[in-house]
Amino acid sequence: MSFQESLRALVLDSPAALAFLVAAGIVLAVTPLIVRLAPRIGGVDDADDRPRVHARPVPRIGGLAIVAGIALPAALWVDLDGPYFGILLGTLCAAALGLVDDVRGIRPSAKMAAILVVALIPVAGYDVRFDHVTLPLVGDHDLGWAAYPLTLIWIAAVANLVNLIDGMDGLAAGIVSIAALSFAVLGASFGRENAAVLAAAVCGATLAFLRHNYHPAKIFMGDTGALALGFLLAAVAVQGVLKTAATIALVAPLLVLAVPILDTSFVVLKRLKYRRPPWAADQNHFYHRFMRIGLSQRRTAAYMHVWALLLASYAILLRFMPPRPKGDWDPGNALVAAAGAAVVLAASVWMVYALEILKQRHLEALRLRRPAVEPEREEAVERALTPARR
Repeated sequence: MSFQESLRALVLDSPAALAFLVAAGIVLAVTPLIVRLAPRIGGVDDADDRPRVHARPVPRIGGLAIVAGIALPAALWVDLDGPYFGILLGTLCAAALGLVDDVRGIRPSAKMAAILVVALIPVAGYDVRFDHVTLPLVGDHDLGWAAYPLTLIWIAAVANLVNLIDGMDGLAAGIVSIAALSFAVLGASFGRENAAVLAAAVCGATLAFLRHNYHPAKIFMGDTGALALGFLLAAVAVQGVLKTAATIALVAPLLVLAVPILDTSFVVLKRLKYRRPPWAADQNHFYHRFMRIGLSQRRTAAYMHVWALLLASYAILLRFMPPRPKGDWDPGNALVAAAGAAVVLAASVWMVYALEILKQRHLEALRLRRPAVEPEREEAVERALTPARR
């Protein structure tokens, strides 16, 4: 299916556009009510649980509005007689887990274990799994029994990726909306209408939430929203993209979710380097680094959103202009794909350098620059940015 045909299928030939609008309308209407409810049940972020970039208490159970906005369109226009019932049930359970964490608090390790248990609902109960992978130049490979643990890890990992990147006004909602729109287009292109409709509802809900969540935020989605959205994105990626035989099926979700994947990978490696638990709180996320070099919250969110949009756009480009359509090289498509890769790589390298992830000593190792910064300086910065253990 071509790009134009996919858009037509998404907008005109399916209820995806209606799902988008209804989800957005519900979130716009319900979010102010959640703002008033939050202080009454203890759902307010006072910045005591982990480092934040805001200075005043903010309601943090906005995920309730987002989940409500997604649930109604799903009930109306998604076929719930099968795997999508398991996906929606798991999403509601993930939201409930997040709500308990937002109100009462849950240890990170316990929360991760709980998400793995919740992921069993769609994976073990409704056969939501990717049972094969197609690799470039290698071919299609059946995963066998490994499909179950790999899908569980994928869903739990993406749920936590979105949760970890939700630390600044508008950031997570914007990145999720970009990812959801990409999965909607990809799902439509593969003829997966249910996945496309559900992804469109997620996109509408998160875009509408930005009305109240963009800086200065009146409310946060909290773990209620972040865990549910990450869980749902991961499951939609499995049913709508990863279950297809196309080579792009494996690459697309990784590109669409590349920003939270890179952010979390960097932060976890940094924590391990300094012998801290991977779930320990610190201020090493990409958005923290952007703000340390002088960018405002709005500019930081804009840079991160543009980066995510660029990577997602490249995934869609590869879907509709694959270098090897039907197994044979197409010189024109290959040239376009190479040019797109060069743009994406250049933008990503610039981001990495601007955030000082690529440091002078790394350039020195490549003999590109002379030594200028002693290693002790970075360790001092890490000590200053890491909260004291209680």
